[in-house]
Amino acid sequence: MIRLEKRTAPSRFWTYAAPVLAVVLTMVCGALLFAALGNDPFVTIRTIFWDPLFSEFSWYYRPQLLIKAAPLVLIAIGLSFGFRAGVWNIGAEGQYILGAICGAAVGLAFYPTESPFIFPLMIMAGALGGWAWAMIPGVLRVRFGTNEILVSLMLVYVAQNLLASMALGALRNPDASGFPGSRNLARYPSATSWINESAGLHWGVVFALIAVIFAYITLSRHIFGFHVRLSGQSPRAARFAGVNPGLLVLICMGISGALAGLAGLFEVAGPSGLISIDFNAGYGFTAIIVAFLGRLHPVGILLAAGLMALTYIGGEIAQANLRLPAAAIQLLQGMLLFFLLAVDVLTHYRLRFSTQRLA
Repeated sequence: MIRLEKRTAPSRFWTYAAPVLAVVLTMVCGALLFAALGNDPFVTIRTIFWDPLFSEFSWYYRPQLLIKAAPLVLIAIGLSFGFRAGVWNIGAEGQYILGAICGAAVGLAFYPTESPFIFPLMIMAGALGGWAWAMIPGVLRVRFGTNEILVSLMLVYVAQNLLASMALGALRNPDASGFPGSRNLARYPSATSWINESAGLHWGVVFALIAVIFAYITLSRHIFGFHVRLSGQSPRAARFAGVNPGLLVLICMGISGALAGLAGLFEVAGPSGLISIDFNAGYGFTAIIVAFLGRLHPVGILLAAGLMALTYIGGEIAQANLRLPAAAIQLLQGMLLFFLLAVDVLTHYRLRFSTQRLA
């Protein structure tokens, strides 16, 4: 008989080993999935996890890793503050969309004016848009005790409809002969986020690295980080320590919303280039996997974002070269979260094997 026995303290070994084991299990089960789909499992796994880094065309794929990882890092860093404090913002995808809409609207409002102040204004607008969208579930939880998981998630669908409305209406390119989508901000010098397009470097990458450093210092060296950790581990002790739970909810929601909004702004002003109906690529949901895979630690999130970016780029290569369905890559990413949550049980519990005599 197998039973779970609660540990007196979380296992330090399994805290770090669980993500590694989850990745290995994902690769093993992913290989079985690819074999069931009629693909060579070894070739497919190599294509996804090896070719973007070391194939003959890696010079092209490596910059793409930066492009994919930057929004994941920004969003996941913001989510980690809330998750550590027990604030479950699941709607970062909506905040990502609103940041893109607000930032793009500012840039398009000045088109074709050339000024060094336009892009900073877009950055502020993007952060403010994401922050405002996150404040809706935050305020509703603090004021009325609503569930921020449900509210933030439902607001994603509102944001998606708002995105379609903007692409077809207010932000549509007047020179596009009626086709949906805005002007290309990446080709507007005063509004582009690109620093070096051939190297995959844009301001989102820079802000992502700044966010990692900021989060590390804040969570490990600042009193606010102590309050965040304490609230997540023991809400009652946090109240005795003088933490205002309502204010903490609003701050954590605001940070995650602002960073998600920045991710959307840098994406629409660079790699994506324009507001379109299908602008949202699911970064807000994938960042949840990144946050947990990185153990809610800034450095861990940076590494996890690199791994998820690898599955994006490697998946695109596999779709093009091996005719692998896009849904298979999404399933592979979902497996990663599933196995992480399953293996994470060993952090707090140990397996006990015992024999029972039949009566």
